[in-house]
Amino acid sequence: MRVPLSWLREYVDLPATETGRDVQAKLIAVGLEVETVERLGEGLEGPLVVGQVLTIEELEGFKKPIRFCTVDVGRANGTGEPQEIVCGARNFAVGDKVVVVLPGAVLPGDFKIAARKTYGKTSHGMICSGDELGMGDWGSPQTESGGGTHGIIVLPPEYEVGSDAIELLELVDEVLDIAVTPDRGYCLSMRGVARETATAYGLPLRDPALLDVPPPNAGGYPVQVSDPLGCDRFTARTVAGLEPEARTPLWMQRRLQKAGMRPVSLAVDITNYVMLELGQPLHAYDRTTVAGPIGVRRATPGERLTTLDGTKRVLDAADLVITDNRGPIGLAGVMGGANTEIAAAVADPGTGRMSGTTDVVIEAAHFDALSIARTARRHKLSSEAAKRFERGVDPEAASAAAQRAVDLLVLLAGGTAEEGVTEIVTPRGPRTITVSADHPDKVAGVAYGRETVVRRLQQVGCDVYGQDELVVTVPSWRPDLSEPNDLAEEVIRLEGYENLPSTLPKPPAGRGLTERQRLHRRVGRALAGAGYVEALNYPFTGSHVLDQLGIEQDDPRRAAVTLVNPLSDEEPDLRTTLIPGLLNALRRNHGRGSHDLALFETGPVFRATGDEKPATRLVVDRRPTDDEIASLDVSLPQQPRRAAVVLAGGREQAGWWGGARPAIWADAIEAGRTVAREAGVELIVRQDQHAPFHPGRCAALLALVDGEEILVGNAGELHPRVIKTLALPERTCAMEIDLDRLERAGAGALRAPKISAFPVATQDVALVVEDTVPAAEVESALRDGAGELLESLRLFDVFTGEQLGAGKKSLAYALRFRAADRTLTAEEASTARDAAVATAVERTGAVLRG
Repeated sequence: MRVPLSWLREYVDLPATETGRDVQAKLIAVGLEVETVERLGEGLEGPLVVGQVLTIEELEGFKKPIRFCTVDVGRANGTGEPQEIVCGARNFAVGDKVVVVLPGAVLPGDFKIAARKTYGKTSHGMICSGDELGMGDWGSPQTESGGGTHGIIVLPPEYEVGSDAIELLELVDEVLDIAVTPDRGYCLSMRGVARETATAYGLPLRDPALLDVPPPNAGGYPVQVSDPLGCDRFTARTVAGLEPEARTPLWMQRRLQKAGMRPVSLAVDITNYVMLELGQPLHAYDRTTVAGPIGVRRATPGERLTTLDGTKRVLDAADLVITDNRGPIGLAGVMGGANTEIAAAVADPGTGRMSGTTDVVIEAAHFDALSIARTARRHKLSSEAAKRFERGVDPEAASAAAQRAVDLLVLLAGGTAEEGVTEIVTPRGPRTITVSADHPDKVAGVAYGRETVVRRLQQVGCDVYGQDELVVTVPSWRPDLSEPNDLAEEVIRLEGYENLPSTLPKPPAGRGLTERQRLHRRVGRALAGAGYVEALNYPFTGSHVLDQLGIEQDDPRRAAVTLVNPLSDEEPDLRTTLIPGLLNALRRNHGRGSHDLALFETGPVFRATGDEKPATRLVVDRRPTDDEIASLDVSLPQQPRRAAVVLAGGREQAGWWGGARPAIWADAIEAGRTVAREAGVELIVRQDQHAPFHPGRCAALLALVDGEEILVGNAGELHPRVIKTLALPERTCAMEIDLDRLERAGAGALRAPKISAFPVATQDVALVVEDTVPAAEVESALRDGAGELLESLRLFDVFTGEQLGAGKKSLAYALRFRAADRTLTAEEASTARDAAVATAVERTGAVLRG
């Protein structure tokens, strides 16, 4: 929300010496996020005056059109003689009023104006555009003769020649840019910011919503509300006899511009102005284009509407729409339809008379915030009205906003307000909250006292009754105040967050990270040490992602937790696997020129069980009990922690030491082993088929828990169909492993290995097996047969060839034997090796290769 300081002063009598920086500090102190203070017209010095074009001479012989003009600036130049000015713009004519800067002036950006010779003429000043004066978008057709943003400013004819244009155009001002958080929607208006300013300074507020509003009667424009839950208030007022040639006054245009909106036409500008002033979005309909009564209902699936931005939209059954007898004429609370748009004033070529909208119907309604938010996101249409409705609009301000718009139309457009007033209201009682007087004290740890609590709550508009137990009636413009903690926050922020005591917690001695936390950190360090780069991704996803990965409908990864209010309708679920987020990161980086990629992520995934119960709110004045914490746990979905990696491109770079090596499925499996080692677990690797992996290059990662093998993860190369669907690099590989299951399979805290002082005895064996026999089975048999003396075992060669025979392969292993208490003899090492080979022969049918 952009707040011009000059506009803010209309509602709060700020000291004349207060600057934008001073106001910024005060508003930040009461909890508003004032990001910047823009100083408009900084460095601007006059003379800058209103001039009238007397003559225009077209200069020939130049690459672009150049005009030599004489301009009447009155006595501003000291002589009263016409000012000679060279200008290249063409959107003004003889007799137009323009803005002229005279020699000696300085424009924003330290641009000094002096008489200078150009194009064979001497130019004594300059005719100004909006950009040159730092005014931004000054391109409204109602104020310029066909010019755009960069055109010369053409003023209405009523302004006096020679008058000060700096004051006329309000060029010097300060604008506060406030980042309004979702719970402070009332600050998306001058009224709301003025209320906070008045509170911060301890000054009275002149509330612009305090207007005399006529009571509703039967003569107003007919309205039918079919969905009172979606629209609990609808006010309609009619103004007839508007003058089509009426223009938005400069003061209103400048306020709209400073607030970040572009002037369009008088009727539209008035609705925008009132929205900025009171926070109540309005919509103006051309009464001649509305067929029959105005209605409010839910859309029929498949209905279509062309909105004011020219987009044809297919409506959803959940969309709240404004209708007439023909069908939808607007998306309620979001954007109006093009078929009832206010017509721009157009001159008749024959008579020169202006034609356009003369009768308007003003809509001031209150819509359900959640419904408007979902509609805006569904149609990807974030309008100024939707931003306010989804944050909560004061329902009691609708009548005042409609009256304010009517008053301005009568005053500025020469219209006549019809006596009929339509107001449809769904009755609702006042919202009250019961809170103990010392509740803010308990939350903040500060003794405020009852008087302070009551005074602060009254400052934000609450009515407060009671002594030790307060009954607080919440103001209509604060829908965010719904429970005692909200009221406590209001007291604390107004008393000053900086006044809260800083107290460090005192944890009991001997506590630190849990073993679960230590494992999580060790896994991250181990993967980073193995050459992987951590990539943190948003935990949101959609079912279409699982479709792209080829995951079956009955797969447990389909049991997603769906958010009630997702950030994106395309990603309404919490992730059930880490792989999609990593694949998105890999694809994005590959598309930007990084082709050798190894990424990892650790974190929770979320699995719905169907047994979750609604969560209960905890108290804040003490530690929750074990039963209260247990009740919260019941309300949560399963959140197993995972580690995952994705790889593509080269795993080892080429150099003097040899050629490059691409990443393959074995690297993904090794990443799983790297993670498992941090938990003290030796993985069992077996062939598997598991989406989204290649059916012939997928491994199941298993671990022993209480003597039983459990699946802890999968690794391998992705299915070619998945790679093509997601536009990934060829042969992309991935691994995902469950850290919680690894922790259960581990032996607890890792202990440093005991180092033997006795030498190692190395024995090599080469075994010939059928090529269908997994190397992991041979390795397992060798380990079991070798006994306790075996320290390590490593596969160092795989060989196939004609001399072995068809369907055979040779696996060569290095076995290291060592005893903790003695030097092994050659006979002991050989015996252990022979026992290992014998077990492998028995289990796998291996033959010892000579």
